[in-house]
Amino acid sequence: MGEEIKVIVFKLGEEEYGIEVDKVQTIERMMPITRVPKTYAFVKGVINLRGVVIPVINLRGRFGLDEVEATDQTRVIIVAVNDMQVGFIVDSASDVIDLNTDSIDSPPEVVGGIKAKYLRGVAKVGEERLLVMLNLSEVLNKSEIIQLEGLEE
Repeated sequence: MGEEIKVIVFKLGEEEYGIEVDKVQTIERMMPITRVPKTYAFVKGVINLRGVVIPVINLRGRFGLDEVEATDQTRVIIVAVNDMQVGFIVDSASDVIDLNTDSIDSPPEVVGGIKAKYLRGVAKVGEERLLVMLNLSEVLNKSEIIQLEGLEE
């Protein structure tokens, strides 16, 4: 029998994604982002959140999706990955749900154009709802983490 986990649900376009609550530190409204030169295009820059400088990544850009203008629904999800805080820009963050780990299937090779390495799996929620679960350690791979850690100094 799988364990129950709490998951934050967010959207990129029409697709719903999930991140385990224990990896999420806070969800913030969009705020001014200071651009940092010589970084990946999907790295939007850094924010100062309560005195802590946090690199911010546009998940749409990371996954190769078209980037869109921020709206009132746009959120920055601050997550802890490998002892580092990173902000993910998402279209909206809507929900916290309980999920049984048994309901998470292995990811197909590609979901909505996103490579399987970024995905932990696809969770079935109820009869018709599917939730794409992110693999945070792959969303930020090692070389990118080293580059982002350089931003914080």
